[in-house]
Amino acid sequence: MTDGAGARTPPVPVLLYHAVMDDPPSWIAEFTVRPRDFLAHLDAIVASGRTPITISALAAGLAGGGALPERPVALTFDDGFADLPGPTADALAARSLPATAYLTTGAITPGLRSLLPPAPMMTLTQVPRLEGYGMEIGAHTVTHAQLDTLPAGALCRELREPRKVLEDVLGHAVTHLAYPHGYNSRGVRRAALGEGYASAVAVRHALSSGTDDAYRISRLIVRRTHTALDVERWMAGRGAPVAPFGDSLPTIGWRLYRRTRAAVKGSVFAG
Repeated sequence: MTDGAGARTPPVPVLLYHAVMDDPPSWIAEFTVRPRDFLAHLDAIVASGRTPITISALAAGLAGGGALPERPVALTFDDGFADLPGPTADALAARSLPATAYLTTGAITPGLRSLLPPAPMMTLTQVPRLEGYGMEIGAHTVTHAQLDTLPAGALCRELREPRKVLEDVLGHAVTHLAYPHGYNSRGVRRAALGEGYASAVAVRHALSSGTDDAYRISRLIVRRTHTALDVERWMAGRGAPVAPFGDSLPTIGWRLYRRTRAAVKGSVFAG
């Protein structure tokens, strides 16, 4: 397979999950996987023979700080839904699968607010439990805003504050970031670097690779309709383009539209 520049590059599947539940709220239903399907996905990953790694290991490889396994795979979870520190983490641990959890601090911290609509969420006090399961913790902003539409001050807050909150509860540095809904720009990526993040994941619904951009690592967004056969194809390096590649004209146009809308209506939910 080739990237946008035509160079041959090995594919790295980085899967993006949200909630794992049977009866999700309607707003997140498309991106919620049923528990029985999730177990089938995990079994397909194990059967593929790929080596599971965290995003920190992938980022280190992209930065030249460590060799990647020949056939790596990474699992990520966004937002911090209630199933994560329970049955979802149990299923991962039972298969010795590490993962990276990106948490929206405004949605999991009592007394704070986010732009996420109502849903069953974990709590900030449960974050250390995730590390006990072997999960890596990353930041997913305070409010889940569209970062590429924010003025500099608001962008800084969305990047800086969740790190502090998570670092306070964990007692160590948190250096990995997920852009809400994958929305980012050159300016957002520069800001993430300036705030001390070592990596940032986007979406793009593409396979990553050993030459991907460490500040917009491509992920495959897992939808309710995806089956174990889809996962098997991704594990085989098929079924999606391979990053890195440039933004398409529709992506650029959509960003301009969203920035204009945000200038008129203010910050809105990235979803």
